[in-house]
Order: sequence, then structure tokens, then C-alpha cells
Amino acid sequence: MLSAFTNSLKIPELRSRIFYTLALLFVARVGAHIPLPGLNPAPLAAFFKDQAGSTGGALVGLYNMFTGGALVKGAVFALGIMPYISASIIFQLMTAVVPALSRLQQEGDVGRQKLTQYTRYATLIICLVQGTLLILALENPARLFGPNFDVNLYGSIVIAPKAWFLVTSVIFMTAGTLLLMWLGEQITARGIGNGVSLLITIGILADIPGAAATAYQLFFPAIGVKGLGLPQAIVMILLFVLVTMGIILVVQGQRKIPVQYAKRVVGNKVMGGQSSFLPLKVNYSGVMPVIFASAILLFPQQIFSQVGAAFNMPFLTDFAQNLLRGHWVYYVSMGTLILFFSYFWVSVMFKPIQIADDLKKYGGYIPGVRPGEPTAKFLDFIMTRMTLAGAIFLTIIAVMPDVFLFELNVPQRIAVFFGGTGMLITVGVILDTMKQIETFLLQRHYDGFLKKGRVRSRSANAASATGDALSTEAVMKIALPMLGLLLLGVAIWAYKIISQ
Repeated sequence: MLSAFTNSLKIPELRSRIFYTLALLFVARVGAHIPLPGLNPAPLAAFFKDQAGSTGGALVGLYNMFTGGALVKGAVFALGIMPYISASIIFQLMTAVVPALSRLQQEGDVGRQKLTQYTRYATLIICLVQGTLLILALENPARLFGPNFDVNLYGSIVIAPKAWFLVTSVIFMTAGTLLLMWLGEQITARGIGNGVSLLITIGILADIPGAAATAYQLFFPAIGVKGLGLPQAIVMILLFVLVTMGIILVVQGQRKIPVQYAKRVVGNKVMGGQSSFLPLKVNYSGVMPVIFASAILLFPQQIFSQVGAAFNMPFLTDFAQNLLRGHWVYYVSMGTLILFFSYFWVSVMFKPIQIADDLKKYGGYIPGVRPGEPTAKFLDFIMTRMTLAGAIFLTIIAVMPDVFLFELNVPQRIAVFFGGTGMLITVGVILDTMKQIETFLLQRHYDGFLKKGRVRSRSANAASATGDALSTEAVMKIALPMLGLLLLGVAIWAYKIISQ
């Protein structure tokens, strides 16, 4: 594997793509630490630190994870890339329902460019709405955090005139999200990997140093503080390895349906006659059901809590508390919603009738299954059973961090790396990025990261799905200033540590 990393830097195009991607990711991380003018992030960070291990920090914790910590810091990138992802999901689902959008998607590059433009407009609208709601909530923290936030204890978050702060902050946060959207598109086109997914992943992985420090304090506590012993440490390491292996197996797992193509004569050539397979993924819907279920469960809790407090209905307030993490009602609802959205996503995205028609059109058939409608029913039968297994796996992975957090009293910064939405996204994105790098290495007759790549044909026809890379000179104009800024930040951090 070390030789694969070395070979990655020997290929000029791949080296330029890697440096370009790292430079843009660094820009995204810098924006996550620039606070909004007129906002004091200290009360927000202190409150989140107190609420991190409780059931009341679910709303802030989930969104803060996707923004890479920018929300708690009150940064310019506080909205993160989630508005763009929300708009993309909306149009992706609408494409399967609205005939006009479906026709646009089938028109090739022109139609896809129009859909991309519509997605950007929708992102702008979502940013304006979410930014306004977020700033109004920060001006009155009780709207977002409830009675747990005591202004006298933590202090005021907004220290500027509220009307001017609302206008400027919404503009800054909207511009920050649009900049992240542009960075993600540039990484996808000229870098390596999927840009939007990498932006989320790098935000999740940014907390690794803090999690490592917390783990060290957990196993090597100060004098007089109770910590965990060596057996617990070994068990946690083994569980981490097992969870990671399980995620990789299910994310990569697929059932290969054999397909046989009949021979047919086209002109003077005999076409077909070869055997192939149709890959059906075990976890076809990916991490989307977990994201949908987590987001939807937050709204009833907030609504029931506000209504119960406003109209003095204790039973609504109690029910709202049961919808928080740590209660069995939350986990039953979570599992049900994950199951529902898994099947919903498969029903929208997986088209067995279209696949059966395409196989019939090109002379393909599944051995033992008649072409046409029987093939569609067979594929639907297989995908229905596989979706159930994938939904059960997603539920287990989504609940795993809460087991560590509430049952084993493991700090949240550590528990989040034992499963959940962040772990699913991280593993999936890293695997996809490694596959792209593998493609470049095999094109140049280098061994890649995967062992089975050494026995595959190393054809130069395996073109990359991304666009043209920038020249080395252009990449260095971006990468070198970012490297200098990184070294300056490290030097300032080291100076603060030494001066303390």
C-alpha cells in the first residue's frame, strides 16, 4: 500500500489532482473557522460542550457534524454544504415523479446542465430560508435550544444590532454555502473523488485529533479521576475494527445476477454470445435513509415540545422527551423510518421494468427466467429481500454510537466513530476515492491499493469520469499559498501551547 501512495505522486496528472483537491479542502476548513461579524461563538461552544453527552444535543450535534464544526463556531460556513445536498435530493426524487424533469435528464448534457442550474437556484432559496431561521434562533437561543440555554450563565451569542446582523449574516452564510458548492464541483471536475462528499467527510474527520485526546484522557485520566482499564481499551479497539469491517462489507456487498447475451448477426459480424452479470447492491439506498430518518425525527420532537409548553400539556412534553436519543421510542421510530425510506428510495431509483426491457432489447436474459415481465418480477423479488437486510444493517449502525454514549458512558467525540451517519459517509467516500486513484494507477501499469487489481487487465481505455486536470503550474499557484497558511497556523498553535 505504501508503494501505491508513492506511485500516486509519480503520475503528473494524478499528482496535480491530489494537490488541487487538498488545496480546495483546506480552503473549506479555513472557512469553517472564520466567525460571522457581530457573533460571539464562545457561549455557543460552551453550551454545546455541556449538552454533547445529553439527549438534548441531538439537533445541534447532527447538523454540526455535517458542517464540520462550523455551526458551533458560528462560522461563515455555518450552513455547510447541506442546502446543496438537500436541493440535489429534492430534484433527484422529483425527476422520478415529474415527467418534464425526467425528459430533461434524458436529453443528455444539455438537460443535465439545466437540472444542475435549477439545483443551484433551489440551493440559493434554501440558504436564504435556513440562514434566516438560524440567525433568528441565535438571536433568541430559547427557540433553538429551549430552556436549557441560560443567557445569564453562557452570555449573549449576538453582540451586534439584530436587524443589521440578520441581513449581513444571511448574506455571508449564503455566500459561504455557494462557495462550498463551487469548491465541490471543482473537486469533482478537476480533482479526485466526489467533491461534495469529500467536503462532508473532511468535516467529520476534522474531529479526529479531539477524539484522540479525549480517548487518551479516558484511558489515562488525571490522578483521582476514574478511567477505563486495559481490557476495556482492547474491547473498544476490537469493536471499532469490527464495525469498520462490517460497514465496508455491506457498502461493497452486492449480488451478481448472471446475464447471458444471445448471439446475433449485425452486418458481417456476429455480436453477443458472452456472459455477464447484473450487480445488485445490498445497501442500494446508501446512507440516505439514516439522514432522512434522523432529520424527520427532529421535527415532531420540537413541535410537541413547543406545543406542550405553550398550552400546558404535560403529556405532549413527556412524549417529546421520548423522541430524543436515549429513549426506546426514538429507536423504534428510527428503525421504522429507516426501513420505510430504504424501500422508498429503492422504489424510486431502482427500475426493474426498465432493466428487463433493456436486457430484452439487447438480447440479454437471466438463465432460468423468461425475458420481459418475469425478469422484472424476479429482480424486484431479489431487491426486496436485499433491501430488508440493508435496512436492518443501517439501523444497527445508526444505533451503535448511542449504545456507547448512553449505555457505556463513552464520550460523544469517541462514540461517533463507532458507527452512525458520519461513519457510513466516511467509509463510503474513502472507498470511492480509492477506486478513482486505483483507475489512474492501473492505467499507468502501477499496482493499486486493491490486491485483486493486480490480476485484472490494465487497459488504457479505462477513462476517468472526471474532467481535465489543471497544469502543475496552476495547481502550485493554489497549493503553495495554502501550504504556507497551514504552516503559519501550525506555528501559531505551537506558540500558544508553549506559552501556556
